[in-house]
Amino acid sequence: MRNLVLITIDTLRADHVGAYGYTRAHTPALDGLARSGVIFERAYAAAPITLPSHATILTGRYPPGHGARDNGVAMLPVPTLATELQTRGFKTGAFVAAFPLDHQFGLSRGFDAYSDRLGRDAAGRPANERPATQVVDEAIAWIRSLPAPPAPPAPPAGRFFLWVHLFEPHAPYGTDASRPVLERYDEEIAAADRAVARIVQALGTRTDTLTVVAGDHGEAFGEHGEYAHSIFVYDTTLRVPLIVSGTAANRAVPDRVTLADVAPTVMRLLGFSMADVDGIDLSPAFDGRVLPARELYAESFAPLVEFGWAPLRAIRSGPWKFIAAPKPELFDIEKDAGERTNVAAAEVTLSRSLADRANRYSNDTLPSAGHQADPQALDRLRALGYSSGANPQSALERPDPKDRRDLAARIAQVTSGELQGDALTSALEAIVRDDPRNGQARLRLGHARLQAGDCTRAEPELRAAAAAGLPSADIHLGLATCLGRRGDLSGAERALEAARRLEPDNPVITANVGILQAAKGDLSTAIESLKKALEADPTLDEARFNLAVAYAKTGRRSDAAGAARALLMRLPTNAPQRREVERLLRSVQ
Repeated sequence: MRNLVLITIDTLRADHVGAYGYTRAHTPALDGLARSGVIFERAYAAAPITLPSHATILTGRYPPGHGARDNGVAMLPVPTLATELQTRGFKTGAFVAAFPLDHQFGLSRGFDAYSDRLGRDAAGRPANERPATQVVDEAIAWIRSLPAPPAPPAPPAGRFFLWVHLFEPHAPYGTDASRPVLERYDEEIAAADRAVARIVQALGTRTDTLTVVAGDHGEAFGEHGEYAHSIFVYDTTLRVPLIVSGTAANRAVPDRVTLADVAPTVMRLLGFSMADVDGIDLSPAFDGRVLPARELYAESFAPLVEFGWAPLRAIRSGPWKFIAAPKPELFDIEKDAGERTNVAAAEVTLSRSLADRANRYSNDTLPSAGHQADPQALDRLRALGYSSGANPQSALERPDPKDRRDLAARIAQVTSGELQGDALTSALEAIVRDDPRNGQARLRLGHARLQAGDCTRAEPELRAAAAAGLPSADIHLGLATCLGRRGDLSGAERALEAARRLEPDNPVITANVGILQAAKGDLSTAIESLKKALEADPTLDEARFNLAVAYAKTGRRSDAAGAARALLMRLPTNAPQRREVERLLRSVQ
């Protein structure tokens, strides 16, 4: 093989893919790759979390070896597929669909092109995900920019490594929450499959390309009382599809493998090796040989980093799977694949031995500087999941996640985006009642009430979020809105300054500062602030409208008309704001 294409599909369960026996699947592209390649029937993630799992795929190391122990925890500068192949002359390109894989977390090293441009959401904030169609459009454009494969007997063109990350089928699933959740989940998988088909088609005559498709982790729909992913390390969220196409054809491998095996395997298939990895080369299985018996490791430190609960570490050895926790669990996964019967109390010696094995990979703590992320990054990660940063100092204070299962499930419902309106507010109110120090729930509840126009009840929640130590600019933006509405411009100014200390380059904050300056009558300064915000992000429509108003109030009628016309060009024809913008434009013409 000369080239490598790696496609990772977020939150994809193996048992919802046709090639893995799912009869209701709509996955013809994945099924076709499985028929033309090797399918691993029992592949497992090393963490049920996006960033740690992708770091494992790219490095061949378990999370303790690459350092990315949770979303927002940057990986160490260790060798990756990209750095290794780039030094060997490969063109390298990556196109990712969600913020947990943003370049600041370390995965971009070694890529000539690393596209993590996600745009902005309707509120003007940086978006945290983008659809597969956009990701694949960019990836295909990059493929087409490469030299065309020459016809034989000419020497082959330069080699390349392409990584494409698709965020479907991550929650929320589709737009119609009234339909059954698994139907919507399957439809998102189908959307990802269509994206895979486009990539395969774009490769065209590049038949010397190795294509690898993997899920990064699974998704829970109530199994073990869990919803979504990241907290528990049951196989519901660890088992993933893994397909390698371009070598052997139509072969199924029953051996248990880990996503840490991907990097050493593809490096060997490309003619190289990769040192200092936890995974092994799986290529002997391509011609039917049995892989060596070994133990596999997995972990989730999300309970610790995000909730202040005990982390979970898992060892898979022979027929046994052990989960190290305050209340350990041991399952005979040959007889009990659903991990329903905990036999740790009956197998004390074995449990102790496997606990020692787990500790050889990692103990239950993190390095003191091991989970540092800037406030803006934490805000964006919270928009995709939950992170409170509430981290008790003593391991003795950490509850077992199993004892917080119900709370975790309710938080997952909120952060998944599956709840809206009154249902969302009610769920947040219940979480706050049970967990009053949960700063993230307080923040979300405050913004839900703010959006409903209820500043009287929003403001206490926002202040409680700040008191909980949540380092979020959104807290102070919300407070500034409430204070401004009741005429406390000095208080609003202090709130915006607090937001700006956390995120000095956030154009939304700069725009709000400009709006406040205009309200105080400092129009010239307001104009400069609003212009600066729009230079950083031209999509901030409210900033552009307020700029037009400020121009009009200072007598700069031509500038006001220009800003209003630019805004009208951006607004949809049915946007309710158009009428007010058109009135302003008529008044200055």
